[in-house]
Amino acid sequence: MKIDAQDWNLTLIAPHIWRGGIDAATLPAIAQAVKDEGGQLVALWGSDERHLDGGYALHAAFITANGLAWISAALAADAPAHPDLAAIFPQAGRMQRANFDLLGIRAEGAEDTRKWLRHVAWAEDEFPLRKDFQSEIRNPKPEITDAYPFLRVAGEGVHEIAVGPIHAGTIEPGHFRFSCIGDRVLKLEQRLGYTHQGVEKRFEGRDLASGARLAGRVSGDSHIAFAWAYCMAVEQATDSTVPPRALWLRALFLEIERIANHLGDLGYLGNDVALSFGFMQFWRLKEDWLRLAAKLFGHRYLFDRIVPGGVAVDLDAAGQRELAALADRVEMEVRELKAVYDEHATLQDRFANTGIVTPALAARLGLTGLAGRASAQAWDARAQFPQAPYDQLGVTMATARKGDVLARSEVRFGEIHESLRLIREIMKRLPTGALQMPLVAVQAACEGIGWVEGWRGQVLVALRIGDDGKLDRVHPHDPSWQNWPLLEVGVLGNIVPDFPLINKSFNLSYSGQDL
Repeated sequence: MKIDAQDWNLTLIAPHIWRGGIDAATLPAIAQAVKDEGGQLVALWGSDERHLDGGYALHAAFITANGLAWISAALAADAPAHPDLAAIFPQAGRMQRANFDLLGIRAEGAEDTRKWLRHVAWAEDEFPLRKDFQSEIRNPKPEITDAYPFLRVAGEGVHEIAVGPIHAGTIEPGHFRFSCIGDRVLKLEQRLGYTHQGVEKRFEGRDLASGARLAGRVSGDSHIAFAWAYCMAVEQATDSTVPPRALWLRALFLEIERIANHLGDLGYLGNDVALSFGFMQFWRLKEDWLRLAAKLFGHRYLFDRIVPGGVAVDLDAAGQRELAALADRVEMEVRELKAVYDEHATLQDRFANTGIVTPALAARLGLTGLAGRASAQAWDARAQFPQAPYDQLGVTMATARKGDVLARSEVRFGEIHESLRLIREIMKRLPTGALQMPLVAVQAACEGIGWVEGWRGQVLVALRIGDDGKLDRVHPHDPSWQNWPLLEVGVLGNIVPDFPLINKSFNLSYSGQDL
């Protein structure tokens, strides 16, 4: 996408990141231009600007050939609304519904206006992200009904299977309603929002350090990605400098997190086709990986290791040797386990041609991250729009075209090997110097955005800091927003017993998009 800074009123605010304001009426034209050039919508969110002598605002982040374009449009203080974007980018549909639930911002002309996050926690005329919302803890209101209008499939032999929101395993709550003939899936409809904890509201008024801790807990399996994106946004907003050693250590942490999740998922995928050997072996490797992280950095999942202005922990020469030795062993054993998976007839039969999302459908509906790369959507911010130190590392994307469970597992294998290579390269080139620099003091209200390629996909955090130095608005965005609807598509025509396998091959976050 060729960005015309004059026509779009955009300014380059960081490498590969553009910022601008537009009139809300022009949003569909801009979205269509991005779509026509092969770009995608990354995130869509709103904000209450009335305390800034404005109304409301709608913000959109688009990925284009030149990078990320962050565009904002002012909306009226009375009955805020904007043109529907879901007709152009279907992934905008749920984001628009959440914007209404949280802020009362309406998407005019949208086909689907059902509630998304609004269960029974607040009344129809209450909007939690408005500044005048009273955010004390409250019990569900008995007068509020929760009759969600699922779309029904009718016909002879059609029956429904309801799964969740409470599941047999220790996973987050989500409701899946299947319409089937026999065990063949005709339609799947999801209802999420059960893990909504008011995370965006909790950011308001926090200091920048505690905001980092909260950002890292948006979705626990992506702690590093969210913490880095948040800190990147704070550092950009305050025009603060991060020491080079800290940037390289952040990349090291991100690749450690990526490997841990891929190891766990490959084990789970084996378990879902009754290959308990694969589950045990991959989880043995993951446990070794997490224990070393705890030994070297003080936390199995590296919580609070990234802080505004740098990092909170270092890696010495002895630690580098230990990490390099484990990386060599993990690489060798993963190759052996891949050979087992490749030669296991039952596993291959269950993985191949199951849960297919074609490249054309993936492009139309905005599939992103590792699932997108398994359906020929070649987007990886580390490779195409690298922030330091990835601009010096030359990341190679792992991609596939089939878009089935097998392709998504192949991408995971490829990314493990690439992340191990990156870890070795980072340790080899790790610069000396400080781990953290103090942030530049806030003199006036400011804003920033962070953009990180997490293990699941693109993680984005946009924020505004008030002139008092406290957080005024923070929006963290998980790639699961884009990918949950594709699970509904990928399961069509498959049998119900394959749903756990297909679901695990995506491994999407509930809390990351319930916020």
